[in-house]
This record gives sequence, C-alpha cells and structure tokens, in this order.
Amino acid sequence: MVALRLPIPPDMFTSLVKDCTVKKDSNGAIELYSYIINNNNNRVLKPTVLLLNRLLLLHVSCGQLYTARQLFDQMSLRDFNSWAIMILGYIDIADYQESIALFVQMMKLQQQELVFPSWIIVCILKACVCTMNMGLGKQVHALLFKLGSSNNISLTGSLINFYGKFRCLEDANFVFNQLNRHNTVVWTAKIVNNCREGHFFDVFNDFKEMAREGIKKNSFTFSTVLKACARMHDDGNCGQQVHANAIKLGLDWDVYVQCGLVDMYGKQGLLGDAKRVFAIMDDNENVASWNAMLVGYLRNGFCVEAIKFMYQMKAAGIEVQESLIKDVRIACGSGSNVLGNRAEQTVMESK
Repeated sequence: MVALRLPIPPDMFTSLVKDCTVKKDSNGAIELYSYIINNNNNRVLKPTVLLLNRLLLLHVSCGQLYTARQLFDQMSLRDFNSWAIMILGYIDIADYQESIALFVQMMKLQQQELVFPSWIIVCILKACVCTMNMGLGKQVHALLFKLGSSNNISLTGSLINFYGKFRCLEDANFVFNQLNRHNTVVWTAKIVNNCREGHFFDVFNDFKEMAREGIKKNSFTFSTVLKACARMHDDGNCGQQVHANAIKLGLDWDVYVQCGLVDMYGKQGLLGDAKRVFAIMDDNENVASWNAMLVGYLRNGFCVEAIKFMYQMKAAGIEVQESLIKDVRIACGSGSNVLGNRAEQTVMESK
C-alpha cells in the first residue's frame, strides 16, 4: 500500500501495533512509529493519542522502557492511560522512585482527572511501601477521602497493608473500622498486621470474628493465622481449632495450609500431628514443609529422627539449608559423640 501510495487509515496502524504487541515485536513498532512521524511531518497522517498509547504499551511489553519513555516525553497530548502505562512499566522493573515521580507529575498536570481506577492507587501504595514513603501514602489516603473513595472496599485492603508495613496499627484499624462491610482481603490484611506486631491472640480472635460475619477464608488467611498459633503458649489448642476449621472448609489439602500446620504442630511440640500432616502432603518438592518438619524434630530434641529425616530429604532431592545443617550438627553434637559423628557424616553426604 505504501509502494502504491494508497492512503492508509489510522485504524490500520492501530491494528498493526496491536499485532506487534501480541508478537512482542518492538522493532516492528519502531518502524511503524518512524513511518508515522515522517508522514506526520508531511501532514499526511496525524497520530492519535490512542495510537501513541498503543505504541507505549508495546514498548513496555517488550521491555523497551527507555524507548517508551522517549516516546512519552515527546507526546504533546497525554491522557490517563499514557501516564498509567509508564507508571506500571516502572513498577514492573521495581523502579518505584520513578513510578512515584511520574504519579506526582501527573497529579500536577492532570488536575481535571481526579478519578482513578482502584488498581493505580494500589500500585502507588505498593510503591510507597517499597520506598518507605509514608508521606505520599498518607496524601493518597487524603485524596481518596476527598474524593469519597476512602470507603472503597477494593482499596481498603491496600491502605490497611500500607499502614501495617509502617507499623501504624492505629491508623490501619481506623481504616478498617470506617468500612460498613468487610471482605476476605480486608480481614486478612488486618490479621497480617496483628501477626506482624506479635498480637497473636488478636489474630485468633479476628479469625473467629470472620466466621461470625460469614466471611470466606482463603489459604493465605489460614497460613497467617497458623503462623500466629505456632507462637502462642497454649499447647496447640488454637492451632487445632484452626486445623479443624480448615478441614471443614476443605482447605486442609492446600499446600500452604499444610506447611503452616506442620510448622505450627512442630513448634507446639505435637510431633505426631506434624508427621501426620506431612505424610499426606502430595507436593514432595515443597522445601518449606520439609524444613518445617526438620525444625520440628530439632526443636523437640529428636536428634536421631532429625538425622534420619535428612537422609529422606537427600533421597527426595531436597537441598538442606546451610543454617539447618549447622543446627543439626550442634543439636546432635551436644548429645553424644556417636550422634555427633553420625550427624557429621549425614551433613557431609547431604552437601
């Protein structure tokens, strides 16, 4: 069509860019953009914001963020999607400082567009956590309050997580209590915060309150609660209740829940229960569950069983962590010379 000098409609360029995006053909995109620019200079074709956004998305998808940024900086007109593509591009490569800088710049230049989709706020709050920028996070919260979106349940989980990472439980709980209704994400975020701060019985109480409200629990909820139960001094009573609830909901077969159960029972000294959970696990390559079982043996003074278990790990192709190898050597070495020599031999064979 170009050779025949036939007019090419803008929609065709949009389709070509979409095709390049699917194929991740960044070179093809550069050729298309060069053609568009050359023709634009001749006033034959004027690239639309939609087309330029497609090009931005293509470059970002192909990992050509530098090229995308050059195009972005040259754009005389941008819409929210233009900014969002670049912000997400920088977040994908963990350049959180630049993503925040772009967000702040967008806020200054795009004052008329103050309604954001939830996902962009979630991303910015994540960037604030990763850069320890509590000030901006609070400004984002204030903006949401100003726009009447602070009670948006899809955003509240991120806000609770944000305040929790900065160890501001009072602010996190304030956000939680402002909601008229709660969901799994919000409750789990609250539970994670309490667990992080060592409020283990509060975690268990929150878990029971979820049940009273009829809130669905997921594997992340259970694994976090089990982590708290492992640190309670109640002989595993709360952990057993959580285990029973997991069985009732059919989540006792989830690999993360099972790993949490092995760890919890091991730390509570209930090795028999830990072994039973470990025995029914289907994922034999789950390193965390093997480590949890080994730690359970060591914590409770079962040195011979720990040595045997290390042989099982070796047979299963599981590499034992160096720190655990040292723990086995120390624990067994403090018992008897025979055990110490046996542990040393096992350690050497496992390397």
